[in-house]
Order: sequence, then C-alpha cells, then structure tokens
Amino acid sequence: RLFFKQGALVVGPESAKAHPGPICYRKVGGMLALTDANLVLGRLLPHRFPAIFGQNENLPLDTDASRKMMQILTDQVNAWFTDTHRSLEEIAAGFIRVANEAMCRPIRELSQARGYEPQAHVLACFGGAGAQHVCAVARALGISRAVVHAYAGILSAYGMGLADVVVDLSKPCGAKSLDNFMQQDFAHTLNTLQKQATEQLQMDPTVVVIERYLNLRYAGTDNAIMVKEDSTCSFADTLASNFRREYGFELSAGREVLVDDARVRAIGRSATPNRAPIPTAIQTNPTPSEVCRVYFAETGWLDGVPVYELMELCAGHVLPGPAMIAVGTSTCVVEPGCKACITQQGDIVLHIGAAPSPEKNKDDAIKLLQNIDPAQLGVFSHRFMSIAEQMGRTLQRTASSVNIKERLDFSCALFSADGGLVANAPHVPVHLGAMSETVRIQLERFKNNIQSGDVLVANDPNAGGSHLPDITVITPVFDNGKIVYLTASRGHHADVGGTTPGSMPADSTRLEEEGAIISGFKLVKKGIFDDDGIKALLRSPVIPCRNERDVLSDLKAQIAANAKGAVLLEALCQEYGQNFVLAYMRHVRANAESCVRAALKAHVADKKNKNAAMVYLKAIELMDDGNPICLEVCVNANTGSAVFDFSKGTGPQVFGNWNAPRAVTAAAVMYCLRLLVGRDIPLNSGCLDPVEIILTQASDITSMLAPSPDAAVCAGNVLTSQRVTDVILKAFSACAASQGCMNNFVFGDDSFGYYETICGGAGAGPSWHGTSAVQVHMTNTRITDLEILEKRYPVYLHKFHIRRGSGGSGQYCGGDGVVREMQFLKSGIVCSLLTERRAIPPFGLNGGQPAMRGRNLLITRKGRIVALPAKVKVSLNFGDAIRIETPGGGGFGSTEKVRTTAASSSGEAQDCSSTSTDKFHHTASLALGSNAVDF
Repeated sequence: RLFFKQGALVVGPESAKAHPGPICYRKVGGMLALTDANLVLGRLLPHRFPAIFGQNENLPLDTDASRKMMQILTDQVNAWFTDTHRSLEEIAAGFIRVANEAMCRPIRELSQARGYEPQAHVLACFGGAGAQHVCAVARALGISRAVVHAYAGILSAYGMGLADVVVDLSKPCGAKSLDNFMQQDFAHTLNTLQKQATEQLQMDPTVVVIERYLNLRYAGTDNAIMVKEDSTCSFADTLASNFRREYGFELSAGREVLVDDARVRAIGRSATPNRAPIPTAIQTNPTPSEVCRVYFAETGWLDGVPVYELMELCAGHVLPGPAMIAVGTSTCVVEPGCKACITQQGDIVLHIGAAPSPEKNKDDAIKLLQNIDPAQLGVFSHRFMSIAEQMGRTLQRTASSVNIKERLDFSCALFSADGGLVANAPHVPVHLGAMSETVRIQLERFKNNIQSGDVLVANDPNAGGSHLPDITVITPVFDNGKIVYLTASRGHHADVGGTTPGSMPADSTRLEEEGAIISGFKLVKKGIFDDDGIKALLRSPVIPCRNERDVLSDLKAQIAANAKGAVLLEALCQEYGQNFVLAYMRHVRANAESCVRAALKAHVADKKNKNAAMVYLKAIELMDDGNPICLEVCVNANTGSAVFDFSKGTGPQVFGNWNAPRAVTAAAVMYCLRLLVGRDIPLNSGCLDPVEIILTQASDITSMLAPSPDAAVCAGNVLTSQRVTDVILKAFSACAASQGCMNNFVFGDDSFGYYETICGGAGAGPSWHGTSAVQVHMTNTRITDLEILEKRYPVYLHKFHIRRGSGGSGQYCGGDGVVREMQFLKSGIVCSLLTERRAIPPFGLNGGQPAMRGRNLLITRKGRIVALPAKVKVSLNFGDAIRIETPGGGGFGSTEKVRTTAASSSGEAQDCSSTSTDKFHHTASLALGSNAVDF
C-alpha cells in the first residue's frame, strides 16, 4: 500500500492483498498500491490483462480510478510542500523508487550476513510484479546482469511441480577431531548414512544424486559450517575458505578442526521436462507487436516505447531499453540504459547499464536544505538504515563473544557531524537512544584533537554510557580536514572487571565495583590500534577484566563494523554527492521530529480543552523496593511539543545498582515516542527535538534517574529503563505493562563469565493480545542456543518453556512469561540475578488484570528449594540449579467485555491462557523488531 505520512512517501509494510486489492481491481474497499503506481505510469498494459474485474468480473483494470486516487494523494503532497509543485507521475514514480529501495535493503543485509557482495552475482527475478522492478533493483544493488525466466510469473508453482525428492540424514560425531574422524570413522559413517538415505528414497538409483557433508567448526568457536565433500579440496581447506568468506577473517594456523556431525543428502531428481530451444533469430532487432507510452523518472513520458511478445521473440534477439516485454504471466520493463537478450530457452537476460546520474551537485548546500523530495526522503530513510544493518552484520560476523555473535547484544548507528543520531538498525533500543550523548560528549572531550584515522572508545555512564559492559566505539569520517559524519557501535562485552564475573554484580553500590571505567580514549591513533593503552584500562579495576582476549577481539570487530559503515556512506556520497547526503541526514531527522509532533497531537486530541492548549498526563509506578518513578507529561496540543517531567516525586538515588544514568531515561523517552509514531522511521535524534526531559528540579539534586557520578548503575540500564518505559506508556494509555524487566542472569568464575537476558510477557493493548516469551521494549537481544550454551559452559539446561497463565486476563490478554532452569556442573561458580517485578506485578490497563509476578529459586543438589531475592549474588555448588520464572504482561480492557462479546456469539467466555500467544502478535517492542523464543 502507498501512503503519504508527515512529508515522506511510504510504501508498506501493509499490503492491499488480493482482496480487496489495489484500486484498479474495482473492488469495494480497494487501496492505493504499487500496482496502481505502475499502471498510471504505463508500466502495465491493461488490455493485456483478462477482463475479470468489477462486480460482475467482466471489466478490465480501472486506470482512471487509479489516476483519480493517485491525484488525491498528489494534492496532499503539494499541500504539504507549497514551494514546489509535483505532478501525479512524479509522485507515482517516487513511490516506485521507495519500493525498489525497500526491496534492496533485505538483499543487502542477507547477502552481507553470509559474506557475499550482491555486485558479484546475477539477480534472479520471479513473480508477476518482479519483472517491472528488476532493472531498477539491480541498478541500485550494483548488479550488472539479471535473469527473468520465461515462466517468471508462475515460477514458484512451476518449481514446486519440478521439485526434487530429498532424504536428509545426519549423525552426531561428538566434536571429534577431524584428523581422527577421517582416519577412523569417515568411510563407515558416511557410507552407512548414504545407504540408509538411498533405501528410504525408493527411487531408481540412476536418478539419485548423493551429497556428503561434515558439519565442522574450529576448536574454541561455536558456529559450525556445513562443508560439502569435494574431490579437489580437503574438508579443512574448504572450511578455511568458507570461514573467511562468512566471517571476514582467518583464525591462526594450526587451530584444531572438530566434527559436530556427518550428513548425507540423497536427492531423487524429478523428471524435469526438456525445454525445447526456441528458433534462432535471423536478425537481432525484432519488430514490436505494438508501441505504448511509458513514464520513467529520468526521462519523463516517452512515446513509442516498443512492446514485444516474448512468445514471438527468437534466441539472439536484443532489445535496447526503453522497452516492454509481455511475458504472459508478467510484464518486464526494460529501463533506459539497459538491454534485454533472449536465450535459447526463451528466457530474458537483462544487461544493466550505468544508472542515470541523480541530482548530484546540481544544487548548493543551502538550496538542498530548503528543497525536500518526499520520494528521496523515503529512499534515504531506507539507505541509512540499510547501512546500519550492514554494519551490524559485519560486527556479528567478526565478533568472538557469545554476547555479540549469538545474543546480538549490540547496536550500530550513523551520526551527523554534531553527534546527532541519524539512523540505526533495529538493534537494542536502550543502546541507540543513549549513544548520541556518548558521541557528543566524546566530540566535546577531544575537540580539535581528533584526526583522520582516529577511533574513540568510551563506556562511562556519566558520559552517555548505559552501563560499563556496554562499550561504545566511535569512528569519525573526515573530508578536507573536517568531520562530515560518524559511525558508531555499542556492544555488551562479556567482562570488564569488577567484583563478579560478567561485570553485573547484584550487590554493587559504587560504580568502581562494576568494572573498568573508560571516560574517553583513542582506541586507534592515526590508524594504529593502541593495544597497550586499552589493556591498561581493562586492567585498572581492583579486580581486572577476566576475559581480555575476547574483549579486545570484539573491540576490533566494532572497529571493522564502523569502517564498513564509513565505506558505505562514502559510496553513497559518490553516488549522490556529499552535500545531497548530508542534506538528507538533516531531512530524515526533521521528518522524525515532524512525525513525533503529529503523534503527540493525535494522542491528546480528545483530551484538549477548548480554552487551553496544554494537556497534562500523569503516571506513577513503584520499583520492587517501593521507590517511585513519577512522570508528568505536558503536551502542547497545538504544536506537538512536550515536557517529560520526572522530577515531581521520583525517588532518590538508591544504595544499590538500579540507578539509571541520565542517557538511559532519554533513550526510554525516545523509544516510546518512536512507538507512538506508529510507522517505520529511523530512530534518531529528531524524535527528541520537540521534547524537554526534566529529571531533577535542580542540577545539584540526585535521584534514581539522575544519580551521582560514583553511583552504581549496572541494573539501571537493564531494569529501571524497562520500568520507565512502562510509566511513559501508562501515561499515554498506550498499552498495559510488559514484564518490566530483562531478567538478567550472570554467572562465572575466575576463568569465564556469561550473561543473558530472559524473555517474558508483553503487555496487551487496545486491539491486540500481548505476545508470550518475547524480549520487550528496551532490550532486543536473542537467547543463546542451547547447544552452544551447554557446549561452552559447565551447565545443563533442564527447563525452558512458556509459563502458561502468567499473562494478565482482559478483553485482550497479556503475554505469558517463561520458566528457565539451569543446573551447574562445577562448584565455585558465582551467580548474580538482577530482576524486577518480583514484588509488584505488571499492571493491566482499562480494566485489564495484572500479570503474575516473577520468581527466582535456588534448587540445591539435595532438592531443597530456596526462594531468592530479586537482586542477589549466590555461590553455587556442583549440582545446584537456578530456576527463573519471568513475569507476564498485563491485560487490556475488562473481562466483562469479553463475556459480553462471547455471549452474543457463542455463549462462551474467552480463555486467555490459550489465546495470549495465538492471537494478534502486535506488541510495542515489535515496532523495532524483537526476537521471540522459538520452542
């Protein structure tokens, strides 16, 4: 579907579906969609569609209706941008550009995740609409060749009909050394699997193809790679090559290779029909069957664009763009600068010419700041977020620790020269909202003492940090001696020293007890990594960093991720011009501000008094220790500005570690404002531009949300941030409370440290049930895979399941929490638990019921069960276990409404215990992409 929202053209993610479908389908309730945009631009030919539309299913596509609706939307755009008049065709073409960029974004991210560059590959096109966009998408990705199959419009169905029959068998090998396995077990294991798979296939052996694999990994790593047997290359060499491609670096020579399992695939080839070759062309330039009028963004309307019937073309025909090819079940648009060649099988090979020059260097910087193109606004929102996503993939691939590689406890973002957040990937909200302050403080700290090739590092909560394990690496990018933008990444490191392994002590009362404090340091000076300097900082606490090697490796991975972002931004500047890119950095932030103002005005519209513009919203929540978080929001209903005042009643700084650094509260406010916007915009500093945040009534007063510089804060980032989020959403009556906690579980000894956050229930809202077993709000991390957890650490996972019935009941039910029980196979391990909602349950809203509280239990080797406090450090013996039962989410709306609705239909009341995970999975955290646990 197509929208114009707050100055930007937006495509999706909502779909018009087949019913009611696009406007041109002539159905009641039709919605303006990408099909309508292609139709009004002449990229679809109505007379080539069957006349099956309308009430009697006997009419053609309705071009006039599509144009009428597109004109209405165009008028909205022109009313917004009064300085420049845009035509209907410009707006429709703009929507197509935004859609193309939205398609490019996952291609870039997924290929980068596997170590591939799209430019080196051929783009395959399928689906009825794909061929209309394939040239533009290939151009945007830098791909020089694309293929459109003759059956592109029905390729999925065609492929299912020709699918091979496969039997896939595997056998665990117990992490045996590859050398020993090859000598002792290789032939017997794989031959046995091959025989079993072939017998199960029950097909003629002449059509069976056998593929043999070993699932291999290097000793000391967790990620195995499936390596296919190759007669020309050893398993070890193939593993080394695949590892280098996927992770971007090589391990030291001589590292032992382990075999996790052996696998055999027996593939029964289907009787694929031989596609008879089509006739060969006598001459390369065929005669078109007709001509049409098509609009292209680079040229405007073009008359006489040739239209060819694929069935009438011969092998060797060459069709220069612009051209249209009717493929039977789809329409292929050959854009200007591209050409299509017909193969012997009747497929289309597209050769993608150089992209027409964009607006690069046409306008000076001042004019670019004044003139905003709503299509470019949508395109650059995607481009900036795509760069941050690719940074994240690079960081994940090159990192060493479980925290970053497996749990994805990291964030990457782009910043303008003044330190303002421009765009981010959908990583961890509490990181992203706080990073901007870190970047600004480091820019101020080093001022004119930053040079090209320098990389800065910091983790100090008093300098924009969240807590000490979260280390931020900042890379300034220079042009002509000035910083033009910055890339940055923040990752949760396994250990930075302090009184307990994992640097998350449950009993800390001073910041210095939580690990190494890095207020600001040049990690790289003029391109040289300062190994000695960073080691000295990690060794500075009374109890130094326990896993220095992993921390250094992950810091280098962050540097690599930042460098990837810098390269991609430089390429973007080369494509569009630096002034153009910098201008749209500002425009994207300004658009976020506009969206937030509009959202705030919409949320208080029904509360506005005729005689007063100010609307006041209030909420209060108690921490488990009884310390209150009080919020008064004053919204100007006319301008959309707001004051978030936490100073009136919020409790004092605590003698514990759940004090929240100032940047964490700002991050929570930014996150909630982003949720209220309700559409996919980059989370950036513009969200906070219309907002003032007051934490204390005087600069010399401390509170739980504005602690003193030496206060312990490790739990403020992971607990109090969640409670602040609940308070804000409660003030706006947006949704019931989620679990209000990250359920931090940390354990280790002098040799290792492990940290995880555990999912719980999400709160229900006005039209949705809360999701069960999901990371909510300020966290967006993933749980470590069971196999990796048990392989790397001395633990046994007894239980991990949904805690049925823990969500609050209501018209819409809250999501359920989980139960996670882990037994320890080594004595002397110190475990820290940092949790909330163990005393005060997550609230319901509008008559919805509260959720169940969480619970922490110690189960001794002898079976004795001991209740543990919400925040506790405990030493464990061999055989002891910890069970964590996480809170659910609150319900929304009175259960009376459920009974009334049910009685009018079936006479039965709704059973929340069975619907909380099966109904609508729309939660606040899903707006930024959350990782539910897969059971």
